[in-house]
Amino acid sequence: MISRNALNFSGGPGALPEVVLAQVEAAINDVPEVGLSILGISHRSDWFASVVEETENNIRTLLGLSKDFHILFLQGGATQQFSMVPMTLLRGKTQAAEYLDTGYWSSKVITEARREGPVKVLWSGESCHFNRLPADDELAFSPDAPYLHYVSNETVEGLQFQRVLGRDDVPRVCDMSSDFLSKPCDANKFSVIYAHAQKNIGPAGVTIVLVHDTVVKASPEELPSFLNYRRQVESHSNLNTPPVFAIYVVLLVTRWLLNDVGGLDNMAQTNRHKAELLYAMLDNSDGFYNGWSSKEDRSQMNVAFTLPDEQLEKKFLAESQKAGFSGLAGHRAIGGIRASIYNALSLPAAEKLTNFMDDFMRNNRKSSK
Repeated sequence: MISRNALNFSGGPGALPEVVLAQVEAAINDVPEVGLSILGISHRSDWFASVVEETENNIRTLLGLSKDFHILFLQGGATQQFSMVPMTLLRGKTQAAEYLDTGYWSSKVITEARREGPVKVLWSGESCHFNRLPADDELAFSPDAPYLHYVSNETVEGLQFQRVLGRDDVPRVCDMSSDFLSKPCDANKFSVIYAHAQKNIGPAGVTIVLVHDTVVKASPEELPSFLNYRRQVESHSNLNTPPVFAIYVVLLVTRWLLNDVGGLDNMAQTNRHKAELLYAMLDNSDGFYNGWSSKEDRSQMNVAFTLPDEQLEKKFLAESQKAGFSGLAGHRAIGGIRASIYNALSLPAAEKLTNFMDDFMRNNRKSSK
């Protein structure tokens, strides 16, 4: 019997692995090494310092990250990084930073960057309703840009880059909030990677930021300490009271990825199988289910699709909820249905959803014609 937690296809916060949920439940009462609730352990304790150190080391191991990078556990979500990045790398510059406008979240990033300096949108998917990503021959990167920014996976539209973009002589900045630690990543090619936790790696409340030492050294002195990468590095993510609980859960998830899953290659294989199941259902439905994104740019994290009409979509959501599924409503920006299959969503859960979709199609196909 699959639990309701295991059938949570929400776009965020996403599901946590069952084994991690059990560990969190125990830690709320008593962290074994401490004898106190995780909700009441001091952020200045030696134990918490060891949690931060182990979590950093686990992320380095999973990604093969060089020592030139600092790993920060910050607050403010990815939204704060929308501003911290241009505050650090764009403020006072005359050359435009380059951004890709590939979906709902990219558009929000660009709005914030323009508050700090000149921005050039290299490519926008607005004219095609954000149903595809740019090909290499549609992108002309400048060697003079302060940096390039893009979102690796658009959760709303279900679009995902399967390659690293940009030039090696221009800093790359990437919002990997929804596919961080879901597959191997050549992280050393980037200058900044940021990811809020509530998709693949933990609960809401903490954002992981990988920042190269050159960016840390470039942080303007006049920035408020909270928004200054240098100050955050100097404090070892403890400038103010950090989200101890959320960081501890990230530690548990990284242990799960290393010890239970066996690393990111294995995680990627499982994620690919889940996505293949769902996309095969869309492709073989003879138009009953219509995927939002182009086939070549499909996300392995978020499967967005529509049904023939709004009434059928409402019926689908109502019946799926009765069947034990949750979080399947599409984002308010585009509607429809969205199945988010983050790391903690198991292959059996994806199989169960596929079977439900097949049954629903067979029972409702006539009414859709």
